[in-house]
Amino acid sequence: MSIKLRLVIMNFLQFFIWGSWLITLANYWFGTKGWGGTEFGAVFLTLGIASMFMPAITGIIADKWLNAEKLYGIVHILGGITVFCFPMVNDPNTFFWVMLLAMSFYMPTIALTNTVGYNALKQGGYDVVKDFPPIRVWGTVGFIAAMWVTNLTGNKATEYQFYFSAIASLVLGIYSFTLPKCPPQLKVVGNTSFAKMLGLDAFKLFANYKMALFFIFSMLLGASLQLTNMYGDVFLDEFKHFPEYADSFVVKYSTIIMSISQISETLFILTIPFFLKRFGIKKVMLFSMIAWVLRFGLFAYGNPSPEWFWMIIVSCVVYGMAFDFFNISGSLFVETTTDPSIRSSAQGLFMMMTNGVGAFLGSKISGFVIDKYYTSASGKDWHGIWLSFALYALIVAILFAIFFKHKHDPKAVEHISH
Repeated sequence: MSIKLRLVIMNFLQFFIWGSWLITLANYWFGTKGWGGTEFGAVFLTLGIASMFMPAITGIIADKWLNAEKLYGIVHILGGITVFCFPMVNDPNTFFWVMLLAMSFYMPTIALTNTVGYNALKQGGYDVVKDFPPIRVWGTVGFIAAMWVTNLTGNKATEYQFYFSAIASLVLGIYSFTLPKCPPQLKVVGNTSFAKMLGLDAFKLFANYKMALFFIFSMLLGASLQLTNMYGDVFLDEFKHFPEYADSFVVKYSTIIMSISQISETLFILTIPFFLKRFGIKKVMLFSMIAWVLRFGLFAYGNPSPEWFWMIIVSCVVYGMAFDFFNISGSLFVETTTDPSIRSSAQGLFMMMTNGVGAFLGSKISGFVIDKYYTSASGKDWHGIWLSFALYALIVAILFAIFFKHKHDPKAVEHISH
Protein backbone atom coordinates (compact mmCIF):
# COMPACT_ATOMS: atom_id res chain seq x y z
CA MET A 1 0.00 0.00 0.00
CA SER A 2 1.45 3.40 -1.00
CA ILE A 3 2.19 5.96 1.70
CA LYS A 4 -0.30 8.38 0.14
CA LEU A 5 -3.11 5.83 0.38
CA ARG A 6 -2.16 5.05 3.98
CA LEU A 7 -2.36 8.75 4.84
CA VAL A 8 -5.70 9.04 3.01
CA ILE A 9 -7.06 6.29 5.30
CA MET A 10 -5.65 8.10 8.35
CA ASN A 11 -7.26 11.43 7.41
CA PHE A 12 -10.58 9.79 6.46
CA LEU A 13 -10.87 8.05 9.85
CA GLN A 14 -9.59 11.13 11.73
CA PHE A 15 -12.61 13.19 10.74
CA PHE A 16 -15.08 10.31 10.46
CA ILE A 17 -14.66 10.09 14.24
CA TRP A 18 -15.82 13.67 14.70
CA GLY A 19 -18.46 13.75 11.97
CA SER A 20 -20.30 10.79 13.50
CA TRP A 21 -21.73 12.95 16.29
CA LEU A 22 -20.63 16.61 16.11
CA ILE A 23 -23.55 17.77 13.92
CA THR A 24 -26.16 15.37 15.34
CA LEU A 25 -25.35 15.63 19.06
CA ALA A 26 -28.11 18.22 19.52
CA ASN A 27 -30.73 15.73 18.30
CA TYR A 28 -29.61 13.26 20.96
CA TRP A 29 -29.33 15.99 23.60
CA PHE A 30 -32.65 17.78 23.11
CA GLY A 31 -34.75 15.11 21.40
CA THR A 32 -33.70 11.88 23.13
CA LYS A 33 -32.49 13.11 26.51
CA GLY A 34 -34.59 16.26 26.84
CA TRP A 35 -31.73 18.22 28.42
CA GLY A 36 -31.50 22.04 28.42
CA GLY A 37 -29.81 24.59 26.15
CA THR A 38 -27.55 26.09 28.81
CA GLU A 39 -26.05 22.69 29.61
CA PHE A 40 -25.74 21.97 25.88
CA GLY A 41 -23.75 25.16 25.37
CA ALA A 42 -21.52 24.09 28.23
CA VAL A 43 -20.84 20.74 26.56
CA PHE A 44 -19.53 22.50 23.46
CA LEU A 45 -17.23 24.51 25.72
CA THR A 46 -15.18 21.34 26.02
CA LEU A 47 -13.91 21.76 22.44
CA GLY A 48 -12.60 25.21 23.31
CA ILE A 49 -11.15 24.21 26.68
CA ALA A 50 -9.33 21.22 25.20
CA SER A 51 -8.06 23.36 22.29
CA MET A 52 -6.47 25.81 24.72
CA PHE A 53 -3.98 23.46 26.34
CA MET A 54 -3.94 19.90 25.02
CA PRO A 55 -2.34 20.49 21.58
CA ALA A 56 0.56 22.29 23.26
CA ILE A 57 1.04 19.54 25.85
CA THR A 58 0.95 16.70 23.31
CA GLY A 59 3.24 18.75 21.06
CA ILE A 60 5.83 18.91 23.83
CA ILE A 61 5.54 15.15 24.41
CA ALA A 62 5.95 14.40 20.70
CA ASP A 63 8.87 16.82 20.41
CA LYS A 64 10.82 15.47 23.35
CA TRP A 65 9.82 12.01 24.54
CA LEU A 66 7.53 9.85 22.36
CA ASN A 67 7.11 9.06 18.67
CA ALA A 68 4.27 11.15 17.26
CA GLU A 69 2.57 8.18 15.56
CA LYS A 70 2.58 6.22 18.84
CA LEU A 71 1.22 9.17 20.81
CA TYR A 72 -1.40 9.64 18.08
CA GLY A 73 -2.47 6.01 18.42
CA ILE A 74 -2.57 6.10 22.23
CA VAL A 75 -4.79 9.18 22.50
CA HIS A 76 -7.16 7.84 19.83
CA ILE A 77 -7.58 4.57 21.72
CA LEU A 78 -8.19 6.44 24.98
CA GLY A 79 -10.62 8.78 23.18
CA GLY A 80 -12.51 5.82 21.67
CA ILE A 81 -12.91 4.20 25.08
CA THR A 82 -14.22 7.48 26.50
CA VAL A 83 -16.75 8.00 23.69
CA PHE A 84 -18.02 4.44 24.25
CA CYS A 85 -19.06 5.66 27.70
CA PHE A 86 -21.27 8.53 26.43
CA PRO A 87 -24.51 6.47 26.30
CA MET A 88 -23.99 5.40 29.91
CA VAL A 89 -24.26 9.00 31.15
CA ASN A 90 -27.72 10.00 32.36
CA ASP A 91 -27.32 13.61 33.46
CA PRO A 92 -25.99 16.66 31.57
CA ASN A 93 -23.45 17.73 34.21
CA THR A 94 -21.68 14.36 34.16
CA PHE A 95 -21.83 14.39 30.35
CA PHE A 96 -19.85 17.64 30.38
CA TRP A 97 -16.94 16.06 32.24
CA VAL A 98 -16.94 12.90 30.12
CA MET A 99 -17.03 15.03 26.96
CA LEU A 100 -14.17 17.17 28.28
CA LEU A 101 -12.08 14.04 28.76
CA ALA A 102 -12.94 12.82 25.26
CA MET A 103 -12.09 16.19 23.69
CA SER A 104 -8.84 16.34 25.64
CA PHE A 105 -7.89 13.16 23.79
CA TYR A 106 -9.32 14.15 20.40
CA MET A 107 -8.44 17.82 19.84
CA PRO A 108 -4.64 17.34 19.87
CA THR A 109 -4.94 14.59 17.25
CA ILE A 110 -5.87 17.23 14.64
CA ALA A 111 -2.37 18.72 14.88
CA LEU A 112 -0.75 15.29 15.27
CA THR A 113 -2.41 14.19 12.00
CA ASN A 114 -0.43 16.90 10.22
CA THR A 115 2.79 16.05 12.06
CA VAL A 116 2.59 12.35 11.20
CA GLY A 117 1.48 13.08 7.64
CA TYR A 118 4.22 15.61 6.91
CA ASN A 119 6.86 13.30 8.32
CA ALA A 120 5.67 10.30 6.29
CA LEU A 121 5.63 12.30 3.05
CA LYS A 122 9.11 13.69 3.66
CA GLN A 123 10.42 10.20 4.36
CA GLY A 124 8.89 9.08 1.07
CA GLY A 125 10.51 11.90 -0.86
CA TYR A 126 7.25 13.73 -1.59
CA ASP A 127 6.61 17.47 -1.81
CA VAL A 128 4.56 18.27 1.29
CA VAL A 129 3.13 21.52 -0.10
CA LYS A 130 1.98 19.83 -3.29
CA ASP A 131 1.02 16.36 -2.05
CA PHE A 132 -0.54 16.93 1.40
CA PRO A 133 -3.63 19.08 0.52
CA PRO A 134 -5.20 16.40 -1.77
CA ILE A 135 -4.68 13.89 1.06
CA ARG A 136 -6.19 16.25 3.66
CA VAL A 137 -9.34 16.67 1.55
CA TRP A 138 -10.16 13.04 2.42
CA GLY A 139 -10.57 14.16 6.01
CA THR A 140 -13.53 16.29 4.95
CA VAL A 141 -14.82 13.35 2.89
CA GLY A 142 -14.62 11.22 6.05
CA PHE A 143 -16.59 13.84 8.00
CA ILE A 144 -19.30 13.92 5.32
CA ALA A 145 -19.39 10.11 5.11
CA ALA A 146 -19.91 9.87 8.87
CA MET A 147 -22.82 12.34 8.72
CA TRP A 148 -24.43 10.31 5.94
CA VAL A 149 -23.95 7.02 7.78
CA THR A 150 -25.48 8.44 10.96
CA ASN A 151 -28.47 9.87 9.06
CA LEU A 152 -29.15 7.01 6.63
CA THR A 153 -29.01 4.38 9.39
CA GLY A 154 -31.61 6.34 11.35
CA ASN A 155 -29.26 7.13 14.24
CA LYS A 156 -29.04 10.91 14.27
CA ALA A 157 -30.81 10.97 17.66
CA THR A 158 -29.57 7.67 19.13
CA GLU A 159 -26.51 6.50 21.04
CA TYR A 160 -25.26 4.56 18.02
CA GLN A 161 -23.69 7.72 16.61
CA PHE A 162 -21.22 7.50 19.51
CA TYR A 163 -20.53 3.84 18.82
CA PHE A 164 -19.73 4.64 15.17
CA SER A 165 -17.26 7.27 16.40
CA ALA A 166 -15.70 5.08 19.09
CA ILE A 167 -15.15 2.12 16.78
CA ALA A 168 -13.50 4.35 14.17
CA SER A 169 -11.30 5.85 16.90
CA LEU A 170 -10.14 2.44 18.12
CA VAL A 171 -9.46 1.29 14.54
CA LEU A 172 -7.44 4.42 13.81
CA GLY A 173 -5.59 4.10 17.11
CA ILE A 174 -4.44 0.58 16.27
CA TYR A 175 -3.74 1.51 12.63
CA SER A 176 -1.52 4.40 13.76
CA PHE A 177 1.12 2.02 15.08
CA THR A 178 1.68 0.77 11.50
CA LEU A 179 2.47 4.25 10.14
CA PRO A 180 6.06 5.40 9.41
CA LYS A 181 8.01 6.21 12.55
CA CYS A 182 7.98 9.88 13.55
CA PRO A 183 10.58 10.15 16.35
CA PRO A 184 10.89 13.16 18.67
CA GLN A 185 12.47 16.12 16.90
CA LEU A 186 14.02 17.48 20.10
CA LYS A 187 12.67 20.94 19.32
CA VAL A 188 12.07 21.34 23.05
CA VAL A 189 15.47 21.64 24.67
CA GLY A 190 16.32 21.37 28.33
CA ASN A 191 16.68 25.09 29.10
CA THR A 192 13.54 26.14 27.21
CA SER A 193 11.10 27.90 29.53
CA PHE A 194 7.74 26.25 30.16
CA ALA A 195 6.01 29.42 28.94
CA LYS A 196 7.85 29.24 25.63
CA MET A 197 7.13 25.51 25.26
CA LEU A 198 3.40 26.29 25.57
CA GLY A 199 3.71 29.09 23.04
CA LEU A 200 2.88 31.78 25.61
CA ASP A 201 5.64 34.02 24.24
CA ALA A 202 3.24 34.90 21.39
CA PHE A 203 1.04 36.83 23.86
CA LYS A 204 3.46 39.74 23.58
CA LEU A 205 1.83 40.36 20.19
CA PHE A 206 -1.09 41.91 22.10
CA ALA A 207 1.18 44.89 22.71
CA ASN A 208 0.85 45.66 18.98
CA TYR A 209 -2.44 47.49 18.33
CA LYS A 210 -3.05 45.90 14.93
CA MET A 211 -2.29 42.36 16.13
CA ALA A 212 -4.36 42.85 19.26
CA LEU A 213 -7.35 43.90 17.12
CA PHE A 214 -6.83 40.89 14.87
CA PHE A 215 -6.86 38.45 17.77
CA ILE A 216 -9.90 40.13 19.34
CA PHE A 217 -11.84 39.83 16.08
CA SER A 218 -10.61 36.23 15.75
CA MET A 219 -12.18 35.56 19.13
CA LEU A 220 -15.43 37.33 18.20
CA LEU A 221 -15.73 35.42 14.93
CA GLY A 222 -14.69 32.20 16.64
CA ALA A 223 -17.88 32.53 18.68
CA SER A 224 -19.80 31.91 15.43
CA LEU A 225 -17.84 28.85 14.34
CA GLN A 226 -19.61 26.20 16.38
CA LEU A 227 -23.11 27.70 16.38
CA THR A 228 -24.35 25.91 13.27
CA ASN A 229 -22.54 22.74 14.31
CA MET A 230 -24.38 22.95 17.60
CA TYR A 231 -27.84 23.90 16.41
CA GLY A 232 -28.11 23.44 12.62
CA ASP A 233 -29.21 19.81 12.47
CA VAL A 234 -31.65 19.98 15.39
CA PHE A 235 -33.15 23.14 13.85
CA LEU A 236 -33.95 21.24 10.64
CA ASP A 237 -35.10 18.15 12.54
CA GLU A 238 -37.60 20.13 14.63
CA PHE A 239 -39.66 20.96 11.55
CA LYS A 240 -41.19 17.52 12.26
CA HIS A 241 -43.35 19.27 14.87
CA PHE A 242 -45.18 21.06 12.04
CA PRO A 243 -47.70 18.65 10.43
CA GLU A 244 -47.12 20.01 6.94
CA TYR A 245 -43.38 19.29 7.20
CA ALA A 246 -43.35 16.13 9.34
CA ASP A 247 -42.60 13.79 6.43
CA SER A 248 -40.51 16.23 4.41
CA PHE A 249 -37.10 15.49 2.90
CA VAL A 250 -35.60 18.13 5.23
CA VAL A 251 -36.71 16.32 8.37
CA LYS A 252 -35.79 12.83 7.17
CA TYR A 253 -32.38 13.79 5.81
CA SER A 254 -31.44 16.85 7.85
CA THR A 255 -27.89 15.62 8.47
CA ILE A 256 -27.31 14.97 4.77
CA ILE A 257 -28.54 18.50 4.00
CA MET A 258 -26.14 19.87 6.61
CA SER A 259 -23.31 17.95 4.93
CA ILE A 260 -23.64 20.36 1.98
CA SER A 261 -21.77 22.77 4.27
CA GLN A 262 -18.76 20.47 4.37
CA ILE A 263 -18.94 19.82 0.61
CA SER A 264 -18.98 23.59 0.07
CA GLU A 265 -15.97 23.89 2.34
CA THR A 266 -13.90 21.64 0.05
CA LEU A 267 -14.90 23.70 -2.99
CA PHE A 268 -14.39 27.18 -1.56
CA ILE A 269 -10.91 26.32 -0.41
CA LEU A 270 -9.97 26.04 -4.10
CA THR A 271 -11.08 29.65 -4.72
CA ILE A 272 -8.97 31.18 -1.96
CA PRO A 273 -5.82 31.86 -4.06
CA PHE A 274 -7.91 33.90 -6.54
CA PHE A 275 -9.71 35.91 -3.85
CA LEU A 276 -6.56 36.59 -1.85
CA LYS A 277 -4.61 37.82 -4.87
CA ARG A 278 -7.53 39.90 -6.16
CA PHE A 279 -8.89 41.45 -2.96
CA GLY A 280 -6.29 41.02 -0.21
CA ILE A 281 -6.41 39.54 3.27
CA LYS A 282 -8.66 42.10 4.96
CA LYS A 283 -11.39 41.98 2.31
CA VAL A 284 -11.33 38.17 2.24
CA MET A 285 -11.78 38.10 6.03
CA LEU A 286 -14.62 40.62 5.65
CA PHE A 287 -16.24 38.40 2.97
CA SER A 288 -16.16 35.62 5.55
CA MET A 289 -17.97 37.74 8.11
CA ILE A 290 -20.64 38.75 5.60
CA ALA A 291 -21.03 35.06 4.72
CA TRP A 292 -21.71 34.33 8.39
CA VAL A 293 -24.48 36.96 8.34
CA LEU A 294 -25.99 35.19 5.32
CA ARG A 295 -25.51 31.75 6.89
CA PHE A 296 -27.58 32.68 9.93
CA GLY A 297 -30.02 35.02 8.17
CA LEU A 298 -30.98 32.46 5.52
CA PHE A 299 -31.61 29.86 8.23
CA ALA A 300 -33.90 32.38 9.97
CA TYR A 301 -36.23 32.58 6.96
CA GLY A 302 -35.76 29.16 5.37
CA ASN A 303 -38.16 26.22 5.78
CA PRO A 304 -38.93 22.92 3.98
CA SER A 305 -41.64 24.41 1.75
CA PRO A 306 -40.82 24.55 -2.00
CA GLU A 307 -40.83 28.36 -1.89
CA TRP A 308 -38.26 28.73 0.88
CA PHE A 309 -36.23 25.52 0.85
CA TRP A 310 -33.63 27.24 -1.37
CA MET A 311 -32.66 29.44 1.57
CA ILE A 312 -31.58 26.42 3.59
CA ILE A 313 -29.50 25.15 0.66
CA VAL A 314 -27.85 28.52 0.01
CA SER A 315 -27.11 28.86 3.72
CA CYS A 316 -25.22 25.57 3.58
CA VAL A 317 -23.36 26.67 0.45
CA VAL A 318 -22.14 30.00 1.90
CA TYR A 319 -20.82 28.14 4.95
CA GLY A 320 -17.79 27.16 2.86
CA MET A 321 -16.88 30.82 2.39
CA ALA A 322 -17.69 31.69 5.99
CA PHE A 323 -15.48 28.96 7.43
CA ASP A 324 -12.58 28.77 4.96
CA PHE A 325 -12.03 32.42 4.13
CA PHE A 326 -11.40 33.57 7.69
CA ASN A 327 -9.43 30.56 8.86
CA ILE A 328 -7.02 30.51 5.93
CA SER A 329 -6.70 34.26 5.38
CA GLY A 330 -6.27 34.74 9.13
CA SER A 331 -3.55 32.12 9.22
CA LEU A 332 -1.85 33.85 6.28
CA PHE A 333 -2.08 37.22 8.04
CA VAL A 334 -0.22 35.73 11.01
CA GLU A 335 2.32 34.12 8.68
CA THR A 336 3.11 37.38 6.88
CA THR A 337 3.11 39.80 9.82
CA THR A 338 4.91 38.01 12.67
CA ASP A 339 8.58 37.41 13.37
CA PRO A 340 9.76 33.89 12.38
CA SER A 341 10.99 33.24 15.92
CA ILE A 342 7.43 33.27 17.30
CA ARG A 343 5.47 32.41 14.15
CA SER A 344 4.49 28.91 15.26
CA SER A 345 3.39 30.23 18.65
CA ALA A 346 1.44 33.01 16.95
CA GLN A 347 -0.39 30.47 14.78
CA GLY A 348 -1.19 28.54 17.94
CA LEU A 349 -2.52 31.74 19.54
CA PHE A 350 -4.73 32.38 16.48
CA MET A 351 -6.19 28.88 16.76
CA MET A 352 -6.66 29.30 20.51
CA MET A 353 -8.54 32.60 20.08
CA THR A 354 -10.87 31.14 17.41
CA ASN A 355 -11.36 27.48 18.38
CA GLY A 356 -10.58 27.99 22.05
CA VAL A 357 -11.67 31.27 23.66
CA GLY A 358 -14.09 32.26 20.87
CA ALA A 359 -15.79 28.87 20.71
CA PHE A 360 -15.90 28.77 24.53
CA LEU A 361 -17.70 32.12 24.76
CA GLY A 362 -19.97 31.40 21.79
CA SER A 363 -21.09 28.09 23.26
CA LYS A 364 -21.67 29.43 26.75
CA ILE A 365 -23.44 32.65 25.82
CA SER A 366 -25.58 31.15 23.04
CA GLY A 367 -26.85 28.40 25.34
CA PHE A 368 -27.81 30.96 27.99
CA VAL A 369 -29.47 33.35 25.50
CA ILE A 370 -31.49 30.57 23.83
CA ASP A 371 -32.74 29.23 27.15
CA LYS A 372 -33.62 32.66 28.55
CA TYR A 373 -35.08 34.48 25.54
CA TYR A 374 -35.98 31.97 22.84
CA THR A 375 -37.32 28.89 24.63
CA SER A 376 -40.89 28.46 25.84
CA ALA A 377 -43.30 25.67 26.59
CA SER A 378 -44.12 25.47 22.88
CA GLY A 379 -40.46 24.96 21.92
CA LYS A 380 -37.63 27.05 20.54
CA ASP A 381 -38.08 30.21 18.48
CA TRP A 382 -35.59 29.32 15.75
CA HIS A 383 -36.44 32.39 13.69
CA GLY A 384 -35.43 34.63 16.58
CA ILE A 385 -32.38 32.51 17.40
CA TRP A 386 -30.92 32.70 13.88
CA LEU A 387 -31.76 36.40 13.52
CA SER A 388 -29.91 37.17 16.76
CA PHE A 389 -26.88 35.23 15.50
CA ALA A 390 -27.06 37.10 12.16
CA LEU A 391 -27.23 40.46 13.95
CA TYR A 392 -24.21 39.53 16.03
CA ALA A 393 -22.19 38.56 12.93
CA LEU A 394 -23.26 41.80 11.19
CA ILE A 395 -22.08 43.95 14.11
CA VAL A 396 -18.72 42.14 14.15
CA ALA A 397 -18.36 42.67 10.37
CA ILE A 398 -19.11 46.41 10.61
CA LEU A 399 -16.67 46.92 13.48
CA PHE A 400 -13.99 44.94 11.63
CA ALA A 401 -14.44 47.01 8.46
CA ILE A 402 -14.12 50.25 10.45
CA PHE A 403 -11.33 49.51 12.91
CA PHE A 404 -9.06 46.89 11.33
CA LYS A 405 -6.55 48.54 8.98
CA HIS A 406 -4.49 46.37 6.64
CA LYS A 407 -3.00 47.34 3.28
CA HIS A 408 -3.15 44.71 0.56
CA ASP A 409 0.30 43.52 -0.51
CA PRO A 410 -0.02 41.31 -3.63
CA LYS A 411 3.54 40.01 -3.16
CA ALA A 412 2.64 38.55 0.26
CA VAL A 413 0.10 36.21 -1.31
CA GLU A 414 1.48 35.64 -4.78
CA HIS A 415 2.67 32.10 -3.96
CA ILE A 416 -0.51 30.93 -2.24
CA SER A 417 -1.99 27.80 -3.82
CA HIS A 418 -4.05 24.73 -2.90
